[in-house]
Amino acid sequence: MEQFFPLILLVLAFGLLIVLPARQRKKMQAKAEALQSSLTVGTPVMLTSGIHGTVASLGEGIVGLEVAPGVVITVARPAVMEIRQSASGAVPPEGATGTIDGDGDSTDRTR
Repeated sequence: MEQFFPLILLVLAFGLLIVLPARQRKKMQAKAEALQSSLTVGTPVMLTSGIHGTVASLGEGIVGLEVAPGVVITVARPAVMEIRQSASGAVPPEGATGTIDGDGDSTDRTR
């Protein structure tokens, strides 16, 4: 029995290295599917590339994303990484003008 101990440990370690990542992958896939099914028009989202926008239209496997007023881009649904909170409740910093002129003074809007 003592001679099979290293072999048993090797088989258990191999099993753990296969089973645990597969479980985590399943959980991540279920979370992504839930996010995809919860998308509705008007939802603020962020893409995997970091682009922020609002869902303007939904199609089979695609999403129309409004990134600026009147500018709609079409992306694949899996590109939507997360649903963001609406920025309408955000309070701008005191003295901010809403423009970024790049000089680094206190009137530059912070991101």
